[in-house]
Amino acid sequence: MNFLRGVMGGPSAGPQPSGAETIQKLCDRVASSTLLDDRRDAVRALKSLSKKYRLEVGIQAMEHLIHVLQTDRSDSEIIGYALDTLYNVISNDLEEEEQEENLPKQVDDLGSQFTEIFIKQQENVTLLLALVEEFDFHVRWPGVKLLTSLLKQQGPQVQQIILVSPMGVSRLMDLLADSREVIRNDGVLLLQQLTRSNAAIQKIVAFENAFERLLDIITEEGNSDGGIVVEDCLLLLQNLLKNNNSNQNFFKEGSYIQRMKPWFEVGDDNCGWSAQKVTNLHLMLQLVRVLVSPTNPPGATSSCQKAMFHCGLLQQLCTILMATGVPADILTETINTVSEVIRGCQMNQDYFASVNAPSNPPRPAIVVLLMSMVNERQPFVLRCAVLYCFQCFLYKNQKGQGEIVSTLLPSTIDATGNSVSAGQLLCGGLFSTDSLSNWCAAVALAHALQENATLKEQLLRVQLATSIGNPPVSLLQQCTNILSQGDKIDRRGSKVQTRVGLLMLLCTWLSNCSIAVTHFLHNPANIPFLTGQIAENLGEEEQLVQGLCALLLGISIYYNDNSLENYRKEKLKQLIEKRIGRENFIEKLGFISKHELYSRAAQKPQPSFSSPDHMMFDHEFTKLVKELEGVISKAIYKSSEEDKKEEEVKKTLEQHDNIVTHYKKVIREQDQELEELKQRVNTLTSQNEQLQATVTQQVSQIQQHKDQYNLLKVQLGKDAQHHNSHSDTFQMNGIQVEEVSKLKEELEEWKNKHELLQGQLREKDSAIEKLKSSQLELGTTEQSSQTSKSGGLEHNNELQKELEMLRTQVQLQSAEISKLQLENQKLQVTNTSADPALGDSGSTAPNSSELEGRLQQEIRELKSEVKALSEEKESLKQHLDSSSSTVAILQDEKSKLQQEVAESKKEQDDLLVLLADQDQKLSALKIKLKDLGVPVEDEDDIESGDQGDEDEDGDEEEQD
Repeated sequence: MNFLRGVMGGPSAGPQPSGAETIQKLCDRVASSTLLDDRRDAVRALKSLSKKYRLEVGIQAMEHLIHVLQTDRSDSEIIGYALDTLYNVISNDLEEEEQEENLPKQVDDLGSQFTEIFIKQQENVTLLLALVEEFDFHVRWPGVKLLTSLLKQQGPQVQQIILVSPMGVSRLMDLLADSREVIRNDGVLLLQQLTRSNAAIQKIVAFENAFERLLDIITEEGNSDGGIVVEDCLLLLQNLLKNNNSNQNFFKEGSYIQRMKPWFEVGDDNCGWSAQKVTNLHLMLQLVRVLVSPTNPPGATSSCQKAMFHCGLLQQLCTILMATGVPADILTETINTVSEVIRGCQMNQDYFASVNAPSNPPRPAIVVLLMSMVNERQPFVLRCAVLYCFQCFLYKNQKGQGEIVSTLLPSTIDATGNSVSAGQLLCGGLFSTDSLSNWCAAVALAHALQENATLKEQLLRVQLATSIGNPPVSLLQQCTNILSQGDKIDRRGSKVQTRVGLLMLLCTWLSNCSIAVTHFLHNPANIPFLTGQIAENLGEEEQLVQGLCALLLGISIYYNDNSLENYRKEKLKQLIEKRIGRENFIEKLGFISKHELYSRAAQKPQPSFSSPDHMMFDHEFTKLVKELEGVISKAIYKSSEEDKKEEEVKKTLEQHDNIVTHYKKVIREQDQELEELKQRVNTLTSQNEQLQATVTQQVSQIQQHKDQYNLLKVQLGKDAQHHNSHSDTFQMNGIQVEEVSKLKEELEEWKNKHELLQGQLREKDSAIEKLKSSQLELGTTEQSSQTSKSGGLEHNNELQKELEMLRTQVQLQSAEISKLQLENQKLQVTNTSADPALGDSGSTAPNSSELEGRLQQEIRELKSEVKALSEEKESLKQHLDSSSSTVAILQDEKSKLQQEVAESKKEQDDLLVLLADQDQKLSALKIKLKDLGVPVEDEDDIESGDQGDEDEDGDEEEQD
């Protein structure tokens, strides 16, 4: 310790040692001391000297410090001092007061050299990764800082060492879960350096749940209102997603796009825009653009665009777009972001067309943006962003193109003039005195006509009123008039810019539209103007205009249908030969593609220019130039005979193409019909299977009912046996209970007969009484004749006989009744003695009658159940019969459909034979064309022509 006091500047008698000598003594102390405290103090002293004597400490102490890291792992304090010392030696982050003017370059070289020495032994990096795993703050934090510094100095080499190290990346991912914010935040900075320009590490980090952790940190810190930690997390997310299709797909499928929506909920009070919030929101918008960049694969971009629409992210961006008080740079970046979110996505483009600005009256967002584009007081970058947004809105959007062009047509223009349309704004910008507005409006209008021949023809109908009293002129004529005036009109901005914009518009308008070419040639002043411009020897600025004039003249030749006698293809070629010369014409045409600004514009769709003067070419126009430059050069050198042959061959090819297209259409329709028939067959098959399953189920149900029925029958038999066994107690002298009931019924019948006879007897008695009274009356009358007396006596005798007979019958019946009553009493007495348990003191008859009632009730219930089961059985049989008939009908339909499928396949084979014949004829014609020197596309090129425009655009950008 006394030695250290002398080293650290304590009082001493001798001369003071130099810094190098002190460092050497400290290094010796670290290497030779056996006590841990001495080594710790020496390393602490080296740390304090490492900033001032960086070179000396690095040269002399690095090896000893690494040895300390290897041997003294148990002491966290000495490890922390060693790591801090190495960080001071390797890092270039020196304090400002210690930096001199000529020092930075030397410092950079010094840090890189020390880093190279440290990583020369890969075990050193592996050791550092192990130390970073330690939870001790004094070890983990300096380890993280040292590893970050190594990555800054020698990034690719350190990345490779970490990549091959077992669980190297996973160890570093644990830093994001550290509860200490200092380590977590420095861990984010470490991962920024680790993931820079290394796709393999980016994938590993992404699959280690980095997206979830980073989005959680951003949410915890307050989204766009957070501090610099949010900025660091966003930069790391950009590293992981930019130009990494795998991670972009993982981000989309993990539903992380939905978690981006709250970032852009800025609220209504947009007054508080701090510098950090602007930076954060700018990075968030850039992250959205990374996911929908035009350079990404089209499928991935499209899926991200749809996800952003469905989760409401696009709607949120449009809200910011139309909000007030948003800073200019945020507004510009928001416009660029919305542009790429809607580019080429019909659903998003339709939504954007429906967005209205919060004005009174409400105006479409497109109109409001176009007003900014043609307003020269707006910032240049904002106008470029609006132009890009308009281009993206019209990209592969024929519906949107039609809506823009329709605002220019006479039938749709608002006569009242209360509202401004997009077409009126474009025309106003096209003919204003600001050259940048002219160029932007011309390019925007050209995008409204891109690859849409129908709209090119409709735009010919547009008429403009130039001045009061003069007849209206067409839009095409007005463009050529302004073009021919050149520098005569006083304009603000570049002198060439307006003419370049108008020439690009005319070239786009006339390409692949013979009717527009005819209208253009119908003006006799146009061709002389073009030939005059091309033939002159002008300055370097005018060479670009000459090249575009040559392109426009070439388009007028190549797409000429020879409908005007004075401007047929051959005559225009002769004019070029006489006035300009073919070689000179081709040379002037080549000025376009050789221009530096052309190369810049061809790189990416977004118009990015350092100044308005550099705004000359549009990305889509560069594609048109690349497509037409070669064919125009060939068309200029062709003779009239070759043109005629080419026209004939073109017509023949068109006919054959039409035939092939027709057959392709037929085959496509038959394929669709075949698919529909297959779907019907599958549907009927599934229905058949369902019905079969239903039938099987019903059969099983019927079987179950049968089993239940049989079980009930068995149970009924058992009950009958039980009742029979129970009725044995009622047997008396061999007579069953049933006989007793029969006797009772007979007794009742006899009683009824007895009552009936009693009634007849009473009637007879009343009749006898009547006769007696009448007889007394006859005896007192003396005038009665003898005949009447005798008759009355005979009648009386007959009545007496009948009375006697009735009396005897009554007596006999009374005897029988008494006999039956006697037998009934005997039966009751016998029944009472046979089963005394059935009741006390003569209760046998009531109990037997109750038992009979219960038995009869059960029998009736069983009969009703049997009847219901039989009815249900009959209904199931009927349902089974109907299902069987349905199955038979479905089988008949299936056989018919199979027959139709076979017939369609036969027709398809015949069509394929016809196609083969057509292909042979086409190949023969192509051979003839090649013999004539006419370039002919191969079949592969024709097939590729059926693909989407995005694939073609991507290929051409790669060629550039």
